[in-house]
Amino acid sequence: MATWRCMQNCGACCHLDPTERPELAEYLSPEDLELYLSLVGEGGWCIHFDHATRECRIYPDRPRFCRVEAETFQAMYGIQPEELNDFAIDCCRQQIEGVYGDRSLELLRFDREIGVRLI
Repeated sequence: MATWRCMQNCGACCHLDPTERPELAEYLSPEDLELYLSLVGEGGWCIHFDHATRECRIYPDRPRFCRVEAETFQAMYGIQPEELNDFAIDCCRQQIEGVYGDRSLELLRFDREIGVRLI
């Protein structure tokens, strides 16, 4: 079974373009939505995303909605803790495919990182 892990030097989740996430107001509080929109920079990327290293410059202090944690996903999406692994894998795959493509090195790296056997 695949186990979700954040893949270093990816950053696909840092592509925050709100035009690609029309349902933001459905799961973010008004305060979180305001914060989210304030983080969107050039090209839809988070203003704290370092393109050279593909890392978050504020990772330890990143907002709640940037954290893949059982409590956060239950509050925001209604995802039960036992569903988090599969939900997080699906979210990451969708985001990586959307940002880098469905045949990207990033997607191959993600599959390897989470333990998906490649044929």
